[in-house]
Formats: sequence, structure tokens, C-alpha cells
Amino acid sequence: MNDSFKDHALNLFSTGFHIDGRKLDEYREISYETGISNQSAEGSARVKIGMTEVVVGIKMEIGEPFPDRLDEGGIIVNAELKPFSSWKYDSGPPGINAIELSRLVDRVIREGKYLDLKKLCIEEGKRVWIVFIDIYPINDAGNLFDASILASLLALRDAKFPHIKNDRIEYKNLSDESLPLSKKIPLSCTVFICEENIIIDPDSDEENFIDARLTIGITEDNVICALQKGGMTPLTAEEIDKMVDLAMKKTKELREIIK
Repeated sequence: MNDSFKDHALNLFSTGFHIDGRKLDEYREISYETGISNQSAEGSARVKIGMTEVVVGIKMEIGEPFPDRLDEGGIIVNAELKPFSSWKYDSGPPGINAIELSRLVDRVIREGKYLDLKKLCIEEGKRVWIVFIDIYPINDAGNLFDASILASLLALRDAKFPHIKNDRIEYKNLSDESLPLSKKIPLSCTVFICEENIIIDPDSDEENFIDARLTIGITEDNVICALQKGGMTPLTAEEIDKMVDLAMKKTKELREIIK
């Protein structure tokens, strides 16, 4: 990223606009589709925010519950950040970016009470449903957190339980039974600070000189269910208040899109 581009972007920020002409509090175009992989997954979704594209698949298995939660099923989130989606990622085991993304998606779903884990229990202490959420960014063109969380929630909403016959799961024979989801959807908005400018949904070029970010998970009742800060620059209490207020506003807009 050369200094002249950065100076140009910062000048635009100071006038209230992204480099693509959007206002600082506007998302790029958002689109989604579900049921894109019904032959290999129990639920799936693709979300695009601008040029950022994420695919999420849902798989289910029957396993044993955790020892401290004998009457609850489980969720396991895995993010695959591969070089084809961005030059920032390397091949190999999950790196720190993939781990952070997985944990944040898990936290929004779990703490937002979107999936009723108790209703995933088949036989207390013995058998429960385990829901795997696999995140595959196709193109990371900025704001990957919001795209991945939105795609994960939509894939869960698309998912159906497979039939069980003779204690075996028939993966290609899905039932009409959906996952036990709340009607109130928790969503996230990641708010960024660059110098004194507060923005949302930067593209990958703008992300290169962001000072700090705060991903805020918010329930439909306007309760914060998750927070994740990134970047080396500390945030003041006043900045956090402004970022939360903006996230409250933008998650309301996102809910209207996915309804």
C-alpha cells in the first residue's frame, strides 16, 4: 500500500466517504442464497458483501455430550482461510486469523442463544447432536467477520436434520425438521477506526491502514452478546460508545435484508 493511496483514502474519509463513493456508515451491496450444497451438507449459504464472498456448510453428527453439559448438544466452528481467497493467508493448519474468526462466530451463536443446545440432546448423558459449522471464504475483499457470521446464521436456518435408520444417519435423506433456532437472530457489525474516522465495511485496501476494529454481536433485543477487538490502537470509552451505537443501527438494517 503506497503512501499516496493512503493519503487519498484518508482525505476521502475526512469528507465522509469510502474510496468507492459510499458513505462511511454504508455497507457495500449485500446478497445471499441458501441451499447451495444440499447433496453434501445439511444446510448451506453463500453471502456476498461487495466482492467479499463466503460459503458456509452445516454438517451434523451424533456423539457424546461434554461431561459438564450432559443434556446439551454441541457446536464446533471451523474456518478455512486459504491462499486462493487472499494473499494474506498461507496453506497449512489454521492460523491466528482463522482461530479468531471461528471463536467469534461461535460466540455470537452461543451467547446470542440462537441455537437451543438442549433440544439437540437425544439421550441425556449418552447421545446428542453435534453441529459443525464450516466457513470457507471464497474471496476476502474486506470485512470477513460480518460476512462469515451472516453466512453461518443463514446456513443454520437452512439446515435440516437427516433421517436416522437402524441407528445410522442417512445423510442424503434429509427430514423436514429444522434446527431448534430462536426466532430472534443475533447479528454482528464490525466497526473500524482510522485516525478519527469511524467506518463500517472497509474493502481489503482500506483495511490495510485501519487503526482498530470492534466486532459487536447484538441480539434482536439490542443486547450485546459478543465483543472482539482487533488492531493495536486502544479505544476510548467515547469511541466504544459511538461504535456500539452505530452497530445497533446497522444490525437492524441487516435483519431487514435477511427477512
